[in-house]
Amino acid sequence: MCGIFSVFNYQGDVEAYRQRALYLSKKIRHRGPDWSGMYTTKNHIMSHERLAIVGVDTGAQPLVSDDGKMILCVNGEIYNHKQLRKMLKQEHVFKTHSDCEVIMHLYKEMGTDLVQHLDGMFSFVLLDVERNRVVAARDPIGITTLYYGWRSDMPETVYFASELKSLNEDCDKILAFPPGHVYDSETCETTRWFNPSWWDGDRVPTNPVDLKVLRESLEKAVRKRLMAEVPYGVLLSGGLDSSLIAAIAARETEKVTSGAIQDYADEDRFDESGPTLWPRLHSFSIGLPGAPDLLAAREVAKHLNTIHHEYTFTVQEALDAVSDVIYHLETYDVTTIRASTPMYLLSRKIKAMGVKMVLSGEGADEVFGGYLYFHSAPDDASFHAETVTRVKNLHYADNLRANKSTMAWGLEARVPFLDKGLLEVAMNIDPKDKRPDLSKGKMEKYILRKAFDTSDEPDVKPYLPDSVLWRQKEQFSDGVGYNWIDTLKEVSMAKVTDEEFATAAERWQKDTPTTKEAYMYRVMFENWFPQEACTASVVRWIPRADWGCPEDPSGRAQKAHEAAYKK
Repeated sequence: MCGIFSVFNYQGDVEAYRQRALYLSKKIRHRGPDWSGMYTTKNHIMSHERLAIVGVDTGAQPLVSDDGKMILCVNGEIYNHKQLRKMLKQEHVFKTHSDCEVIMHLYKEMGTDLVQHLDGMFSFVLLDVERNRVVAARDPIGITTLYYGWRSDMPETVYFASELKSLNEDCDKILAFPPGHVYDSETCETTRWFNPSWWDGDRVPTNPVDLKVLRESLEKAVRKRLMAEVPYGVLLSGGLDSSLIAAIAARETEKVTSGAIQDYADEDRFDESGPTLWPRLHSFSIGLPGAPDLLAAREVAKHLNTIHHEYTFTVQEALDAVSDVIYHLETYDVTTIRASTPMYLLSRKIKAMGVKMVLSGEGADEVFGGYLYFHSAPDDASFHAETVTRVKNLHYADNLRANKSTMAWGLEARVPFLDKGLLEVAMNIDPKDKRPDLSKGKMEKYILRKAFDTSDEPDVKPYLPDSVLWRQKEQFSDGVGYNWIDTLKEVSMAKVTDEEFATAAERWQKDTPTTKEAYMYRVMFENWFPQEACTASVVRWIPRADWGCPEDPSGRAQKAHEAAYKK
């Protein structure tokens, strides 16, 4: 992925503003350390910070058409770009090997409808110079980040950026660009383009689970995400989600290096440019010494025969990083900050090895109702509605964490569980099949586990050891070591006085902190982003009190976690 900073219809001297724009774009250079580009035309500025993963030799941006009438900045990966090239009806001159350039040519043929055909994770800003029009769009679930902003003294000017920090100094209104939407300056409207069959959470699906289809859908989602020309790896916490991604990736990597991958050459949306630089899959894990996740990840790596890299951190190292994590995350959400700090530390270690892309397991808990509080869902309809809501809001939480924790160091994270095809299958499964029921021996994400259980397939090598395939859900912020969250609470109790906490509602009417830990994070956020406009894009996750869930978002606070460890 990369970083975008664009200004449409700047109401002033655009050349005089150019140096300022360079400064604002530089604020997100961590997202794209490989190259910087800026293009100005009329009163528009298009700037790009590049992380080169596909089309490494020729894909510098902004991309400019031969006639200079089209300028494009993209952050993301278009997995089906080769199929899209074949779909074009007219003759087009491609100037690069980039997977992103096809967007420009699709626009020439079909306008904003092009977004319906993209399979990938992306945010883009496209300038049509001839029509004096800008079009911006974001991927269906918001895997990539995008913001847009305005300023009162230039009401006709629109700013776009991959991160809040490029906008907060110049804009007094900033919003998170909604996933699955497209903005068109000709109408000044942002409209939804992603309308899947499962989007209405009130419609309870009745499709029985097909374990074979579910397994194949996830395998296909992983396969297409191996499109890269640089060393890659997998984030391996030792939990079910990351371990399944690692297991599939290990099999696909073996096919790439053995030549068997050609069996899939004609498969829809397959791109054969999978990496061959490393003959074996590399896996990465992090935790406090002796953490549950480290032990489980070690077992998975041994089973999969990955080249495994295990890192430990001290609580003090993590505490020292929290303020920087909040700067990169641009949120004060407790759950996100807790989980992002170890991920932020791990990403730095991975990037130091020369790795630019990793696969990650985000999204599975939202799609399959895997968090332990889902045990408390009162009925099938409530369970399903909650999964839809959680998927819709992923861009405020786990997607934001996965994107910004890694991109802080120029590392790209790809998330197969949020593949459009997989979502169409998984989100239409009858919640009766999804819901956990310990009385029937069905733990959380039972159908996902069962889909990869090969105990009745003697000729198939097990994807994972049973101890991991059937391991209870452990949230990443817990699994890296219980002492991490416990220390954060202790530190906040010492840092925030009772008098300060008592005035929280006076200081912040929006999202008033309800714990001293939340208060501590809000102060840190405000130190980095003091402008009032900065809080509009932040959404906190609040546990379902109406389901009887405790206020602490930790998985260890849930009854299901406590019950499992009393056995």
